Amino acid sequence: MTSIEKQDLRNLTQEGLIEYVESLGQPGFRGKQIMGWLYRPGISEFSQMTDLAKVFRQVLAENAYLSQFPDPILEKASDGCVKFGFRLDDGHIVESVLIPEPDRNTLCISSQVGCAMGCTFCLTGTMGFIRNLKAAEIVNQICGVRDYLLGESPDSLIGPTRVTNVVFMGMGEPLNNLDNVLDSLSIMTEQKGLDLTPRRITVSTCGIVPKIREMGEKSTVNLAISLHAVDDSVRSKLMPVNNRYSIDELLEACRTFPMPKRKRIMFEYTLLQGINDSDQDARILAEKLQGIPCKINILGYNECDALPYRSPSRNRLMAFQRILIDANYTVFIRSSRGSDISAACGQLATGLKNKAC
Repeated sequence: MTSIEKQDLRNLTQEGLIEYVESLGQPGFRGKQIMGWLYRPGISEFSQMTDLAKVFRQVLAENAYLSQFPDPILEKASDGCVKFGFRLDDGHIVESVLIPEPDRNTLCISSQVGCAMGCTFCLTGTMGFIRNLKAAEIVNQICGVRDYLLGESPDSLIGPTRVTNVVFMGMGEPLNNLDNVLDSLSIMTEQKGLDLTPRRITVSTCGIVPKIREMGEKSTVNLAISLHAVDDSVRSKLMPVNNRYSIDELLEACRTFPMPKRKRIMFEYTLLQGINDSDQDARILAEKLQGIPCKINILGYNECDALPYRSPSRNRLMAFQRILIDANYTVFIRSSRGSDISAACGQLATGLKNKAC
């Protein structure tokens, strides 16, 4: 007798839940009832879903389950950032980073184990690609951090007791796992799900051009582009994806990206000393971004011994910023957070110590 492979209900959007309960002979509205329970803190068993009939709860227990990430591995930075290592069912670890501020908690989440893109300045790229994350494995990162925040004393927290903002800037290239990312976004923004507003969610890509428009047509979350160079030869050395999709192709995809009028694309630009940080680079960047509603984040490189790049001086960052501001762009110098625990941008590579919560 073969055993039934149980369905993880946290992999399903609300529409998917409706279809699933109908396959069990139940009316579709039961799917909405289940969605109302799945993402409440402390809910781990179907027996807790008290507005469902006991017989149906038993049917669910026999055919489905609710995944979660218990006992994360934790590292805390001196600036208040917390890096989480979540163990997956197959033994791999995926990392997320909580970046607290007084008025918000931004969570940087992963979409893949490892990364296939091979950006030469990113430690995650040295891992290679292992696999895509399922929708449940993406949303459970948020649930795991939410549960951590609820378990802490409010007086000990820098920010609120909940995750307020989510950025897909952790391990992996989100657009190479677009179906699961879109399902996770549906769950995040569903009122009965995690109830996050799309304007507080950002998906970052290194430039998978064919998928950019598809994401814009299927979701209203924010788009961020990891650009990091203005010359194709330089960008191709830094980011092999540029050999498939040139800078001009990428920027054309941004110009045609479906977006509400007052929304803007965020361009991320990491300055590498002597490589992409000259005044001329800044002037070319200002020229290339013309006609794209955007804002620009520039940041110094987060140095690590395993990679050869260095960060320019603060004065160089400010001079680069000034050229862009004078060209009428909104430009932020983003400060590095969590670098002392390898939690800053480009440093996630499952280097967590085996230290349970």
